[in-house]
Amino acid sequence: MNLGVYGSGYLGTVVSACLADLGMPVTCYDADTSLVIENSQGTLRFHEKNLKEIIRRNVRADRLMYTTEMESIARRAGAIVIAQDDATDIDTIVLELAAVAAHHAVFIIMTPTPVGTARKIEQEMRSRGYKQHVVTQPMFLTDGCAVEDFNWPDRLVLGTDSHEAVDVVKQIFRPIVMRGVPLIVTSHETAELVRQASTAFVATKLSFINELASLCDHVHADATDLALAMGLDKKIGPRCLQPGARIGGAFVEHEMDALALLAEQYKVSLKVLSAAREVNHDFSDRIMEKLTSVMPSVVGREVGILGLAFKPNTNCIAGSVSLSLARGLISKGARVRAYDPVAIPEAQRELNDVVHFCQTAYEAAEGSDALVVGTSWPEFRALDWQRVKRLLKNPVVFDTKNMLDAPRLRNLGFRYVGIGRS
Repeated sequence: MNLGVYGSGYLGTVVSACLADLGMPVTCYDADTSLVIENSQGTLRFHEKNLKEIIRRNVRADRLMYTTEMESIARRAGAIVIAQDDATDIDTIVLELAAVAAHHAVFIIMTPTPVGTARKIEQEMRSRGYKQHVVTQPMFLTDGCAVEDFNWPDRLVLGTDSHEAVDVVKQIFRPIVMRGVPLIVTSHETAELVRQASTAFVATKLSFINELASLCDHVHADATDLALAMGLDKKIGPRCLQPGARIGGAFVEHEMDALALLAEQYKVSLKVLSAAREVNHDFSDRIMEKLTSVMPSVVGREVGILGLAFKPNTNCIAGSVSLSLARGLISKGARVRAYDPVAIPEAQRELNDVVHFCQTAYEAAEGSDALVVGTSWPEFRALDWQRVKRLLKNPVVFDTKNMLDAPRLRNLGFRYVGIGRS
């Protein structure tokens, strides 16, 4: 079966490459000629672990192609995946494709959409006499782990009324289904809601452990050990229970906004969601307060920041604590030096001319009054911390991710400050 993928932004690029890697012939469409050429060469405008290698491998094998001709993917494809990064004009796009697609084709909507979108599209298709079926398939991809999340999902969720469409999707994802990954078939509305609800629940879990970390600071408890002990409870689980993390990523704010708007439209009070969003939003302010408790005055001081992406293995800076912290420090009169392995170009667009961007972690440390670890890149654990101590003006390390070996750093003479680790 030939597959067409509409959209070659972040979502479309990941999905088309991973589908081709499952052995399916895939053609990915975008109207942007330069983007199509770049993607076909494996030159991406974003960083995602292992994705370039997958694209290049499948382009060489002729399983993955890119085009600017929309009709070509519609006429040839047995299934057409809608994988734009946003839902703008998605109904118009599907209807245009349906007008030229084979009557047995299946539309698989992976773009995050407001609840009710797929049902509305399907009704409009029927009113025009189009016979294609529509499936809502939310993708639970995390920046930096998208390839792994695609290939090893916790579940596959399909929203559709069509048994034939379910069979088509099962055929496409057969290698994954055969591993025993749970497949949930439900309504369009439930499938559209589940991603928003899942994102909101993760935000709630992170917000809760971060609030407990603040309490740990006051009662001399260790938030890392607390999270470990809680996470071993099967009713709770360890994932997304790390103090110092804040939910971020390209789609997160949009999804929580959509869920809040939906609740408001139906006059349903989601108090837990509102509280979690408030805690998540204020987390950067708490980090700033904790840093200024270590450095009572930051005026004229130099602060080094290691990591600018919101998490490792991605260049996405949406929701980055480091960017918020850099802005806060600069507003209080500090100077900021920053390093990240891949996210500097994105950060420069946000912080250009106000932050000194460095080529290495050691350069960021050199002459700084304090060093802040803002992203949990593994390479920061492997730094020569004795060298770092010699480069720093004051041996102060603020570990916002609790990723470093606190006892070792303290033995080396550092003043180590973590989140909820008194």
